[in-house]
Amino acid sequence: MRDLATQAGLGDAIIVNTCAVTAEAVRKGRQDIRKLRRENPGARLIVTGCAAQTDPASFAAMAEVDHVIGNTEKMQPGTWAGLATGGSEPVQVDDIMSVTETAGHLIDGFGTRSRAYVQVQNGCDHRCTFCIIPYGRGNSRSVPAGVVVDQINRLVARGFNEIVLTGVDLTSWGADLPGQPPLGDLVARVLKLTDVPRLRISSIDSIEVDEALMRCIAEEPRLMPHLHLSLQHGADLILKRMKRRHLRGDAIAFAKEARRLRPDMTFGADIIAGFPTETEAHFEESLRLVEDCDLTWLHVFPYSPRQGTPAAKMPAVDGKIIKARAARLRAAGTAAVSRHLAAQVGRDHAVLMESPRMGRTVQFAEVTFDVDQPEGQIVPTRITGVSGVQLAGTAQVTRA
Repeated sequence: MRDLATQAGLGDAIIVNTCAVTAEAVRKGRQDIRKLRRENPGARLIVTGCAAQTDPASFAAMAEVDHVIGNTEKMQPGTWAGLATGGSEPVQVDDIMSVTETAGHLIDGFGTRSRAYVQVQNGCDHRCTFCIIPYGRGNSRSVPAGVVVDQINRLVARGFNEIVLTGVDLTSWGADLPGQPPLGDLVARVLKLTDVPRLRISSIDSIEVDEALMRCIAEEPRLMPHLHLSLQHGADLILKRMKRRHLRGDAIAFAKEARRLRPDMTFGADIIAGFPTETEAHFEESLRLVEDCDLTWLHVFPYSPRQGTPAAKMPAVDGKIIKARAARLRAAGTAAVSRHLAAQVGRDHAVLMESPRMGRTVQFAEVTFDVDQPEGQIVPTRITGVSGVQLAGTAQVTRA
């Protein structure tokens, strides 16, 4: 968006890219808009993103907002050209469900000096009862494998040592392409046809993982041993009410098999606390899932209703109980991280430097250094200790 706005000659403008995943995200988006207007009274303020896509009228009604544009429109050069010349309508938001292609802009790559993110899939065909995102991103559509490979080769040539494949529902990649190739085929093709030193895949739905991806996990050392799982809950009844596609036993079986194939595998996971109708017994099953799947990096979401979703009409759990349960889950996550970090002391790791004094292991743990290291490079490191939620490391001298 920054590039498109600059190319169009749009100046003195602020673009707010909103999130709609939780009610709190929307609230914070509105708060930021008001703050930005106070700090920049003369600037043009343009709001886009998922919250703008799902509820454009409410943002258009804000006195601070000049323009509201949808998720499709925000990636079209003509949108920004119109804004630059002043000939645009205040609200430009079309039906996201009518979008059938993933445009090239989605795989342009973005990130830091150390890693680039390549979005290979957008949208979602599933309708989990708590989720508003399909209405902000549309139905699932994929970038063809050849286009992805070409882009990654360009990024590697620019010096990126790590690429992350991303998507809204990444394991659905390929379902809309000829032959319906699975995600594992894309991963295998990228590893075969590029020289990317490190490849990561972002959040996945474990029930949709295919045999080709499991082979890559087992056989490809350049595929990082860190998977973020979209689990959401540990109780079968709640999973069914969420309209998820897996049960508790499926998640546990996948985690055990992935770790059998790759013993150094670590897992992150999304878990929702306080989903409607959740009892204490249901919640305890989520707590036990942390141990049963040997999860390390938890993203805990206190449930908040999203207007327009089926879950918003279900019997709610008391807000204080939700907050307390989320805190208990986060405490379990903190303990899991502590155990993982303690086990790394004395081990050697290949650390990708994100800044001169901080990098990450292949399992995504942060490592700090007392001496500057080359940013963006992979540094052989001996782990010497733990400080809070970070490891301490010393670079190892490579001898000829």
